[in-house]
Amino acid sequence: MPVSNPEWRGALVPVVLVAQFLLIHVAAGREHPPAPPPLARFPAEFGRWKLFFEDPIAPDIARELGADALLSRTYIETQTGSPASLFVAWFRTQRGGARQPHSPKVCLPASGWTPERVDEVTLDTAAGAIAVNRYLVANGAQRAVVLYWYQTPRRAIAGEWAAKLWLVADAIRDKRTDTALVRVIAWPAGGSDDAATAAAVGFARELYPMLREYLPR
Repeated sequence: MPVSNPEWRGALVPVVLVAQFLLIHVAAGREHPPAPPPLARFPAEFGRWKLFFEDPIAPDIARELGADALLSRTYIETQTGSPASLFVAWFRTQRGGARQPHSPKVCLPASGWTPERVDEVTLDTAAGAIAVNRYLVANGAQRAVVLYWYQTPRRAIAGEWAAKLWLVADAIRDKRTDTALVRVIAWPAGGSDDAATAAAVGFARELYPMLREYLPR
Protein backbone atom coordinates (compact mmCIF):
# COMPACT_ATOMS: atom_id res chain seq x y z
CA MET A 1 0.00 0.00 0.00
CA PRO A 2 1.51 3.37 -1.00
CA VAL A 3 2.55 5.77 1.76
CA SER A 4 0.42 8.47 0.12
CA ASN A 5 -2.69 6.55 1.16
CA PRO A 6 -4.72 8.64 3.69
CA GLU A 7 -4.90 5.68 6.09
CA TRP A 8 -1.12 5.44 6.18
CA ARG A 9 -0.78 9.18 6.64
CA GLY A 10 -3.17 9.01 9.58
CA ALA A 11 -1.20 6.15 11.10
CA LEU A 12 2.05 8.09 10.78
CA VAL A 13 0.78 11.15 12.66
CA PRO A 14 1.13 9.71 16.20
CA VAL A 15 4.54 8.28 15.28
CA VAL A 16 5.75 11.68 14.12
CA LEU A 17 4.33 13.37 17.23
CA VAL A 18 6.04 10.89 19.56
CA ALA A 19 9.32 11.32 17.68
CA GLN A 20 9.00 15.09 17.93
CA PHE A 21 8.32 14.87 21.66
CA LEU A 22 11.39 12.70 22.26
CA LEU A 23 13.66 14.82 20.09
CA ILE A 24 12.59 18.07 21.74
CA HIS A 25 12.92 16.54 25.19
CA VAL A 26 16.50 15.47 24.43
CA ALA A 27 17.51 18.58 22.47
CA ALA A 28 16.04 21.01 24.97
CA GLY A 29 17.37 19.17 28.02
CA ARG A 30 19.45 22.24 28.74
CA GLU A 31 16.96 24.69 27.34
CA HIS A 32 17.50 28.39 27.98
CA PRO A 33 14.05 29.93 27.44
CA PRO A 34 13.91 33.73 27.21
CA ALA A 35 11.89 36.04 29.44
CA PRO A 36 8.34 36.73 28.18
CA PRO A 37 7.97 39.86 26.04
CA PRO A 38 5.85 42.65 27.52
CA LEU A 39 3.15 42.40 24.85
CA ALA A 40 0.93 44.86 26.73
CA ARG A 41 3.43 47.54 25.74
CA PHE A 42 3.38 46.66 22.05
CA PRO A 43 3.04 49.94 20.11
CA ALA A 44 -0.44 51.37 19.79
CA GLU A 45 0.47 52.90 16.45
CA PHE A 46 2.72 51.79 13.60
CA GLY A 47 2.77 52.63 9.92
CA ARG A 48 -0.73 53.55 8.81
CA TRP A 49 -2.38 51.64 11.66
CA LYS A 50 -3.61 52.94 14.99
CA LEU A 51 -5.03 51.13 18.02
CA PHE A 52 -8.83 51.19 18.03
CA PHE A 53 -9.50 49.16 21.18
CA GLU A 54 -8.17 46.34 23.33
CA ASP A 55 -9.91 42.96 23.10
CA PRO A 56 -9.71 41.47 26.61
CA ILE A 57 -9.23 37.71 26.78
CA ALA A 58 -11.40 36.00 29.39
CA PRO A 59 -9.40 34.31 32.16
CA ASP A 60 -10.82 30.85 31.40
CA ILE A 61 -9.89 31.16 27.72
CA ALA A 62 -6.41 32.41 28.65
CA ARG A 63 -5.94 29.36 30.88
CA GLU A 64 -7.07 27.06 28.08
CA LEU A 65 -4.64 28.66 25.63
CA GLY A 66 -1.77 28.15 28.06
CA ALA A 67 0.35 30.91 26.54
CA ASP A 68 2.97 32.82 28.53
CA ALA A 69 2.08 36.15 26.90
CA LEU A 70 -1.05 37.23 25.02
CA LEU A 71 -2.01 40.22 22.91
CA SER A 72 -5.49 40.84 21.50
CA ARG A 73 -6.32 44.16 19.85
CA THR A 74 -8.17 45.80 17.01
CA TYR A 75 -6.41 48.43 14.90
CA ILE A 76 -7.78 50.71 12.19
CA GLU A 77 -6.11 52.01 9.05
CA THR A 78 -5.92 55.77 9.52
CA GLN A 79 -6.66 56.64 5.89
CA THR A 80 -9.54 54.26 5.15
CA GLY A 81 -10.84 53.30 8.60
CA SER A 82 -10.52 49.59 7.73
CA PRO A 83 -10.32 47.44 10.90
CA ALA A 84 -7.90 44.59 11.51
CA SER A 85 -7.88 42.30 14.53
CA LEU A 86 -4.53 41.16 15.93
CA PHE A 87 -4.02 38.14 18.19
CA VAL A 88 -0.60 36.97 19.40
CA ALA A 89 -0.05 33.98 21.71
CA TRP A 90 3.59 33.53 22.76
CA PHE A 91 4.88 30.32 24.32
CA ARG A 92 8.13 30.37 26.29
CA THR A 93 8.78 26.65 25.84
CA GLN A 94 7.15 23.68 24.16
CA ARG A 95 9.13 21.07 26.00
CA GLY A 96 6.84 18.22 26.96
CA GLY A 97 4.37 19.05 24.20
CA ALA A 98 1.60 20.14 26.57
CA ARG A 99 1.80 23.85 25.79
CA GLN A 100 1.68 24.53 22.09
CA PRO A 101 -0.13 27.05 19.89
CA HIS A 102 -3.74 26.16 19.08
CA SER A 103 -4.01 25.96 15.30
CA PRO A 104 -6.70 28.20 13.76
CA LYS A 105 -7.46 25.21 11.53
CA VAL A 106 -9.09 23.73 14.63
CA CYS A 107 -10.17 26.86 16.50
CA LEU A 108 -12.01 28.56 13.64
CA PRO A 109 -14.41 25.68 12.82
CA ALA A 110 -14.93 25.12 16.55
CA SER A 111 -16.07 28.75 16.79
CA GLY A 112 -18.58 28.32 13.97
CA TRP A 113 -16.45 29.66 11.08
CA THR A 114 -16.49 27.54 7.92
CA PRO A 115 -13.44 27.79 5.62
CA GLU A 116 -14.43 28.55 2.03
CA ARG A 117 -10.91 28.96 0.70
CA VAL A 118 -7.56 27.91 2.15
CA ASP A 119 -4.22 28.87 0.63
CA GLU A 120 -0.98 30.74 1.29
CA VAL A 121 0.00 34.29 0.36
CA THR A 122 3.42 35.91 0.33
CA LEU A 123 4.00 39.14 2.22
CA ASP A 124 6.80 41.37 0.96
CA THR A 125 7.87 43.11 4.16
CA ALA A 126 10.71 45.40 5.15
CA ALA A 127 12.25 42.40 6.96
CA GLY A 128 11.98 40.11 3.93
CA ALA A 129 9.28 38.06 2.25
CA ILE A 130 7.30 35.54 4.31
CA ALA A 131 4.59 33.02 3.45
CA VAL A 132 1.46 33.00 5.63
CA ASN A 133 -1.79 31.05 5.68
CA ARG A 134 -4.93 32.68 4.30
CA TYR A 135 -8.42 31.51 5.22
CA LEU A 136 -11.60 32.96 3.71
CA VAL A 137 -14.25 32.00 6.27
CA ALA A 138 -17.98 32.45 6.78
CA ASN A 139 -20.28 32.21 9.79
CA GLY A 140 -23.84 32.67 8.65
CA ALA A 141 -24.01 36.09 6.99
CA GLN A 142 -20.62 37.11 8.40
CA ARG A 143 -17.45 36.80 6.37
CA ALA A 144 -13.80 37.38 7.21
CA VAL A 145 -10.27 36.93 5.92
CA VAL A 146 -7.82 35.31 8.32
CA LEU A 147 -4.04 35.35 8.00
CA TYR A 148 -1.88 33.44 10.43
CA TRP A 149 1.65 32.15 10.87
CA TYR A 150 4.05 30.83 13.49
CA GLN A 151 6.84 33.22 14.42
CA THR A 152 10.08 31.96 15.99
CA PRO A 153 13.32 33.79 16.76
CA ARG A 154 14.68 32.75 13.36
CA ARG A 155 11.75 32.71 10.94
CA ALA A 156 8.04 32.95 10.12
CA ILE A 157 6.40 29.65 9.19
CA ALA A 158 3.03 29.00 7.57
CA GLY A 159 2.61 25.23 7.80
CA GLU A 160 1.91 23.37 11.04
CA TRP A 161 4.14 20.42 10.10
CA ALA A 162 6.94 22.71 8.95
CA ALA A 163 6.69 24.52 12.30
CA LYS A 164 7.11 21.21 14.14
CA LEU A 165 10.16 20.25 12.08
CA TRP A 166 11.84 23.62 12.54
CA LEU A 167 11.04 23.43 16.24
CA VAL A 168 13.21 20.33 16.56
CA ALA A 169 16.03 21.87 14.51
CA ASP A 170 16.02 25.08 16.53
CA ALA A 171 15.87 23.19 19.83
CA ILE A 172 19.04 21.36 18.86
CA ARG A 173 20.83 24.47 17.62
CA ASP A 174 19.62 27.21 19.98
CA LYS A 175 18.54 25.33 23.12
CA ARG A 176 15.16 27.07 23.06
CA THR A 177 11.68 26.27 21.75
CA ASP A 178 9.79 29.55 22.15
CA THR A 179 7.33 30.46 19.43
CA ALA A 180 4.34 32.71 18.77
CA LEU A 181 1.12 32.18 16.90
CA VAL A 182 0.22 35.40 15.06
CA ARG A 183 -3.30 35.82 13.65
CA VAL A 184 -4.78 38.74 11.72
CA ILE A 185 -8.47 39.05 10.82
CA ALA A 186 -10.06 41.58 8.47
CA TRP A 187 -13.70 41.93 7.44
CA PRO A 188 -14.96 42.58 3.89
CA ALA A 189 -15.71 46.20 3.05
CA GLY A 190 -18.95 46.23 1.09
CA GLY A 191 -18.89 42.43 0.88
CA SER A 192 -15.56 42.26 -0.97
CA ASP A 193 -13.20 39.44 0.01
CA ASP A 194 -10.48 41.08 -2.09
CA ALA A 195 -10.75 44.30 -0.07
CA ALA A 196 -10.58 42.35 3.18
CA THR A 197 -7.55 40.44 1.93
CA ALA A 198 -5.86 43.69 0.93
CA ALA A 199 -6.50 45.15 4.40
CA ALA A 200 -5.23 42.02 6.18
CA VAL A 201 -2.14 41.82 3.98
CA GLY A 202 -1.40 45.52 4.40
CA PHE A 203 -1.66 45.22 8.16
CA ALA A 204 0.44 42.06 8.40
CA ARG A 205 3.09 43.51 6.08
CA GLU A 206 3.66 46.45 8.44
CA LEU A 207 3.22 44.36 11.58
CA TYR A 208 5.76 41.62 10.88
CA PRO A 209 9.03 43.60 10.98
CA MET A 210 8.07 45.30 14.24
CA LEU A 211 6.82 42.14 15.91
CA ARG A 212 9.94 40.31 14.77
CA GLU A 213 12.12 42.83 16.64
CA TYR A 214 9.78 42.97 19.62
CA LEU A 215 9.62 39.24 20.37
CA PRO A 216 12.71 37.56 21.93
CA ARG A 217 15.46 36.88 19.39
